[in-house]
Amino acid sequence: MSIWLSSIVFIPTLGALLFLLLPARSAKTLRNAALVVMLIDFVVSLPLFWMFDPSTSKFQFVEQAPWVPSLGINYHLGLDGISLLLVLLTTFLGPIVVLGSSAVTKHLKGYFISMLLLQTGMLGTFLSLDLFLFYIFWEVMLIPMYFLIGIWGGVERIYAAVKFFIYTMVGSLLMLVGILWIYFNTTVPGIGHTFDYTQILRYADFGAQAQLWLFAAFALAFAIKVPMFPFHTWLPDAHVQAPTAGSVILAGVLLKMGTYGYIRFAMPMFPHGVETFKPLMLTLAVIGIIYGAMVSIVQTDMKKLVAYSSVSHLGFVMLGLFALNQQAVTGALIQMVSHGLSTGALFLLVGVVYDRRHTRLIADYGGIATVMPKYAAVFMIVMLSSVGLPGLNGFVGEFLILLGTYKTAPVFAILAATGVILAAVYLLWMFRRVFYGELVHEENKGLKDLKGIEWASLLPILVFIFWIGIYPSTFLNKVTVSITHFIGQVAH
Repeated sequence: MSIWLSSIVFIPTLGALLFLLLPARSAKTLRNAALVVMLIDFVVSLPLFWMFDPSTSKFQFVEQAPWVPSLGINYHLGLDGISLLLVLLTTFLGPIVVLGSSAVTKHLKGYFISMLLLQTGMLGTFLSLDLFLFYIFWEVMLIPMYFLIGIWGGVERIYAAVKFFIYTMVGSLLMLVGILWIYFNTTVPGIGHTFDYTQILRYADFGAQAQLWLFAAFALAFAIKVPMFPFHTWLPDAHVQAPTAGSVILAGVLLKMGTYGYIRFAMPMFPHGVETFKPLMLTLAVIGIIYGAMVSIVQTDMKKLVAYSSVSHLGFVMLGLFALNQQAVTGALIQMVSHGLSTGALFLLVGVVYDRRHTRLIADYGGIATVMPKYAAVFMIVMLSSVGLPGLNGFVGEFLILLGTYKTAPVFAILAATGVILAAVYLLWMFRRVFYGELVHEENKGLKDLKGIEWASLLPILVFIFWIGIYPSTFLNKVTVSITHFIGQVAH
């Protein structure tokens, strides 16, 4: 049995254990050590992209071993085209969030241990093919994120951390009930009851009524994580109070665990539930797109504006998934990656000026392009990618989603398209007020432009913003067969 996927999942955990041996007072040593661990994890994961066979929908690099055989629990990991890009996005952002943590100065040892354990939880979630194992990783992710917000967050960090924890736990418990029901109602010949996802897909035969309840349980847990309207209220608080790196990882990866949950578990296992709830999910997706964009327009805090924009952008992902055709689902997967890059970069950029001025209010800036021209140029590129400018990454996913949705649900596509217009309104308006006009605030006249460590965290993201926008087939080719198989599972 190969242990490649296990290595990718547990290298951060091994790094967290080694951190216990490092001196807590040496900030430079701790930062460098965390960066090295994340870089090793990224380098180990990188060959997956070239060695992955895109011509098959079967899971690859599979690892399977009995864990608790008496209960039908296996240690089972595997990778397909759907999880490939999300695993690589997670390992890619790992070193970037370490570089983006330069403003964190207290309890650095605990901070980086939390960050590394969070990395393991996220990677394990994307690779688990056993429902019990998936649930373990899903819950493991909760604890370090709670501490990242609650210890290293802003003034109202405790409130935000508790709200994040309660919302996610409520959904998780409903999903756990669903998982246990599946276990007791699935019997595999020669094995008995099982949590194995591949065996459940093959042997389980849930009735129509059961599928409705099971889909509802899983869908609620994933809707809270996405977050979909109206389960989104924890997100702005968590984003605003989290440290910059916490916001990057929250937007970049954690929200994708919700959309990934739909495409991996809720939709293939309960196709009758998908058919029944499809109109509701499409409606909530469109409401989320428009609502998130309109609330973003009235924000006075840059970080809160970017946070609400995530509600809108993830609405596009949900719209694409439930449009259920090749173009729309492909667009949804590419949009997951694009949102992780663009919104992650926006949070890094907001963190840059916050570290210098200790304010995120749009009114406290104005005209800073004159003193920070390089920063303004990078911000403009990332902002336009989030708007969906052709030639940048945001355009590819949104275009495919709207094109695919128009084929199956034209009214929803037309309504969702207004979200693209509104995104241009709130992002361009914010950009104009922050960077142009007269430099009226004395405190802004001495602002320093981007420095080395900030360039190091932003340049890799800029590369992929252009790469995905100009030549998306590099990534589209990896996911086509897996998405065709997914649509077949749901539509059968």
